[in-house]
Order: sequence, then C-alpha cells, then structure tokens
Amino acid sequence: MEAARPGVAICAWCGAPLDDRAVRLRGRTRCARCGAATTDPWPTDDELERAYGTWYRPTSGRRFNFIGDALLARTRGFLAVRIDEIAPPGPVLDVGAGDGVLLDALARRGREAIGLERDSRRPDIRDQSIEDVEGEWAAVVFWHSLEHLPRPGAAIERAARLLLPNGVVVIAVPNTASLQARVFGDRWLALDLPRHLVHLSQKSLVTRIEGLGLRVDRISHVRGGQIAIGWLDGLVGSLPGGLNLYQSLRRAPARNVELSARQRVASLVAGVLLGPIAVALAGLEIALRRSGSIYLEARRAG
Repeated sequence: MEAARPGVAICAWCGAPLDDRAVRLRGRTRCARCGAATTDPWPTDDELERAYGTWYRPTSGRRFNFIGDALLARTRGFLAVRIDEIAPPGPVLDVGAGDGVLLDALARRGREAIGLERDSRRPDIRDQSIEDVEGEWAAVVFWHSLEHLPRPGAAIERAARLLLPNGVVVIAVPNTASLQARVFGDRWLALDLPRHLVHLSQKSLVTRIEGLGLRVDRISHVRGGQIAIGWLDGLVGSLPGGLNLYQSLRRAPARNVELSARQRVASLVAGVLLGPIAVALAGLEIALRRSGSIYLEARRAG
C-alpha cells in the first residue's frame, strides 16, 4: 500500500503556515490567514502531466463543438480592446497564453504581446515562468491562469514588479465565494482538481493585490466569464445517468472523460432545457456580487 502523503504545509497564496487553524477540505486546505485554499495533497509533476495530458489543449487548437471556439475568440477580442484602452503604451505579457488567441487579438490592435505557456508552440509564446521574465510591461494578464500556477503568490508579486508606471494587471479567476461554489461544493466545475492549485475568493484576491501596493481600479462579476456554464454543468451533473455537459461540449480529442453517445446527447438536451434556469441563477449571483468568476484590474502608481 502506498504511504499517505503529508498535507501541504504552506499556503500557496500568502505563504502562511497551514497549521491547526487551517480548514481541511476535500482536496484542498483553506488558509486561516488569507482565506485562500491550496490543493492538498499537492500533485506530483507526473500527476500534473497526466491531468493535462494531450486532451486539455489539443494540437489542432480546436477544443469545443458548435460555436465554442469562435465564442472564446470573440471574448478574447473584447479583452484585447479593454487592455488596449486601460494600459499605457508598451508591451503586454499574457501569462497562460494557451493557443495565443489573446496575443493575436492584441496584435490586430497594434500591441506588442508575449505569452507564457507550458509546451510552447509559437515563437511569441515562451515556455517560461513569469518569475524568470525581465523587462517592463504595460500590462500583465492572468486570464483564468493564476489558479494553475505552482507558485501563484510569487507570480503575482513578480507581475507587480514588472509593471511600468501606470501599468495594469488584469486577472480573472474562479470565485470560491460564489453561490455556485457553495451549491455544488466538491462537484463545482471551476474547482478542477488537481489542475487548479490555488482557490481564491474576491476578498483573498483583493487583499493580496492591495498588499502589493497596487490600486484596484475595477472589479466585475460579469467580465470574468465562465459563470452560466458553472451553473449549467452543475445542474446537468446533478441528474442521474452519469451526465457531463462540459465534456460533452468538447470535441472528442479534447475530452478526458469517456462518455457514450447516449450520455452526450442526454447531457446536451438537459443543458438546453436547464439553460434558462442557469442564466437566471447566474443573473442572481451577479446581482449579489457573488458570481462564479471575478475579474479585476489593478494599477501601479505612476
């Protein structure tokens, strides 16, 4: 029998000891000091390699059926416009650039941009940690990538140091204080263990950002995306029959769960039927400022 691994001892977000005041949850431990949770037990390199595999970001670059990929490209276009509006002149660093969709959108607006991503496939995307990046940057972007980093606290500290005067950091992350996180608990889509290594609430995010001397200019419970899908996947997954909407929306090479044709069809039909309820619930949590994702813009002083 394999020996049990010791629990994680240090908070990945603030660096505080996870002592007897920490709250041990299934698959994660919440820090008593900052309120962020760290994935626990911490995955090994081999476990992370298997968790991402080839399905997470297939070589074709096409992940979703229907209009999913086109919708993602459109939202990155909106994000590029926003970054170009709020950032001073200078290059943009996209941490967790994926296939480079945001880089392309920024280039169309005349912005120089460099991405960071494991297993880089493009010359403008480096297989490098932000902790090793040098230079001065008009904006540093963590679009649903901060939660994947092995040293998220160190990454956000480095981002603050890399900013030009009046430079901005733009972050979108799942919100552990959301209504959907509370309702679905360990089944919440955005928990995504073990790929997500840190789990943040709005309070834990803002407190750390302000502690780095950055001024929070904007918090949005709409711009971060991935809100209605969290409700819809959770509602569909609550039905009998082993339904999984999120995996059913992905193309076959981009799935990590085996689903029969019946399960895929049933998941999609249930998603259509439950769609109005999911949208209504997403609207409710947006109104309460407890939505499934948080979007934040913070600025370095000039």
